[in-house]
Amino acid sequence: MRIKLHGTRGAYPTSSKETQKLGGNTSCIEIIDANERLILDAGTGILEIDFDSYSSADRIDILLTHLHMDHIQGLGFFKPIFDPNKEIHIWGPGGSSYPLKDRLKRFLSPPLFPVMLRDIPSKLVIHELPNEPFKLGKFLITAKFVCHPGPTVGYRIQMGSRSVAYIPDHEPVLNKPHLFKEDKWISGFDLCNKTDLLIHDSQFGCEEYKKKVGWGHCTLEIAAELAKRAKAKRLVMFHHDPAHTDKYRSDIFTSFMNSHTNDFPIELAVQGHEIEI
Repeated sequence: MRIKLHGTRGAYPTSSKETQKLGGNTSCIEIIDANERLILDAGTGILEIDFDSYSSADRIDILLTHLHMDHIQGLGFFKPIFDPNKEIHIWGPGGSSYPLKDRLKRFLSPPLFPVMLRDIPSKLVIHELPNEPFKLGKFLITAKFVCHPGPTVGYRIQMGSRSVAYIPDHEPVLNKPHLFKEDKWISGFDLCNKTDLLIHDSQFGCEEYKKKVGWGHCTLEIAAELAKRAKAKRLVMFHHDPAHTDKYRSDIFTSFMNSHTNDFPIELAVQGHEIEI
């Protein structure tokens, strides 16, 4: 499997020169194995995908973790959604009194967007995620609710013996320096248990987090502790705060790495990078 990081920021996109190294687009990754493809989240990073390479594919599947703007900002602007020959399947969490389709309509309609959802010319199919693992092509997909405001899921994508867990917005514990002692009480634990690659929220440094408890995001320390507890083989720290320059983000990451011992690779997510597992 190849994992392409098309958008690595959280909250809102940024184009300043101080954020170009790690990237300014909001959340979107692409998972590719031979001719099989999945898109996870539809932030502005989705606009970086080479959809010409999808020219032979009539169907595109997009898996949304939740409906905060930084994860759906690109939905109305990517080319295939206006191609009547394309079949676009959008998957997202239920868990609300309103169906997923109705919640998406709030964004894809005036005054927030000039085109109504019903007028989009592609064959658009919207699915609420099932409560059990399901297959798309050869990918086995598990979606589970995680701790973040609003109905939010994380994903585990498996292809044969290989797996990647994607949990971009997550607050596993509230205002605590460490995870719960029992694994069964840890939000998202099953998704990242013994995964080859964990892409996980790590938006805040410890001091910054103290002022933002309950916002639904994680520190570098807790992300690394979760990866270690779950025996993940590699951790990519994701969902960079757009208010953080690349230098600031790199500085707190270096400080973290110098003060912690880890027996698995840890790195900052970089827009445009590809990871192979």
